[in-house]
Amino acid sequence: MFKKLNLIILIFILFASKSFANFDVKAKTAIIQDYHSGEILFEKEADLSIYPASMTKIMTSIIAFDLIKSGDLSMDEKFIISEKAWRLSTSGYSSMFIMVGDEVSVENLLKGIIIASGNDACIALAEGIAGTEEEFAILMTAKAKELGMDNTNFSNSSGINHPDNNSTVRDIMIMSRYLIKEHPEFYKMFAEKEFTWDRTGGDPITQGNRNPLLYKNLGADGIKTGYLAVEKYSLASSIERNGRRLIAVGSGFNSKNARSKESTKMLTYGLTNFDLVKITEANKPFQKIDVWLGKEDTVDVYTNEDIYKTIKKAKKKFLKVSVNYDGPVEAPINKDQKVATLKVVYDQELVGEYDLLALKEIKKVNFFSRLLKSLNYLIWGDV
Repeated sequence: MFKKLNLIILIFILFASKSFANFDVKAKTAIIQDYHSGEILFEKEADLSIYPASMTKIMTSIIAFDLIKSGDLSMDEKFIISEKAWRLSTSGYSSMFIMVGDEVSVENLLKGIIIASGNDACIALAEGIAGTEEEFAILMTAKAKELGMDNTNFSNSSGINHPDNNSTVRDIMIMSRYLIKEHPEFYKMFAEKEFTWDRTGGDPITQGNRNPLLYKNLGADGIKTGYLAVEKYSLASSIERNGRRLIAVGSGFNSKNARSKESTKMLTYGLTNFDLVKITEANKPFQKIDVWLGKEDTVDVYTNEDIYKTIKKAKKKFLKVSVNYDGPVEAPINKDQKVATLKVVYDQELVGEYDLLALKEIKKVNFFSRLLKSLNYLIWGDV
């Protein structure tokens, strides 16, 4: 009985290992990232130059969100629609269907961009913020460089065909992660399934979100589709489930159906083949370390960032965490002073090293107390 059970377990492990090794995506280029740890779970030609198509609109939204966050723009502010913006309402492109001379709020333009994928709304927002779309594209590229999107250049706000509007799936992933991290409240708009525009001179128009994963029972909550004849279909997607978030970006899917199916497969792969381990929470006590000649014998230490590690499923036993310091640490100790190092080892390989900082100040004891402690140490070996 036990031999048969062991054989079944062995077959399962071999099958799982084979499926793990043979995983692939039917796309020209793709990448999967674990959001909290930042670790890459899969990549395929991730630095290949692509035309990002409507995934460009993620950056268009980010520029507006940054300005709103800094107080330089408000959701209620209204922009007048130019003829250039209006023309994209009538050319067969994805549109919000705005009219020349309309005054449209930033909030409606953003929803028109994010949910309806309106190219007209992109130009209207770009012109309202920067004066011209060309100037706005300069802001977009500058932001991309700031984020480390080293292989990206934006030449327009919508992603419409342009030879100099290019990026990579890795850069789109970086941009998506920034959006989710820095603008969580605004990011919720990317999960909205429809948008109704009460347009001028006609009945209201309701349009659905083009992201196919929002309509599946996955937990997907964003972010943006894209299509260009030369690039075929693309999608930047994200899912949150049981405290985990994954970001997947793919480009060069052959059809809408393939885009939906393969993107689902990428997110499912990340969830089922890996575990996320939370090691520390930023600015929270992690451990106490010993103090010498201080008014307190120990001090709490912390990291100034959340630390997560992503590991292969059922491999947690190979993850080791240690606190290293020459101790006890002699007082006085300043608040936020580095006093130790946190080392993370996975399968005998160092995968992370972080500063541990003192959570509070520890003052030195007076001369007589120091003398007494020193005598205790000499006699009893006690600190």
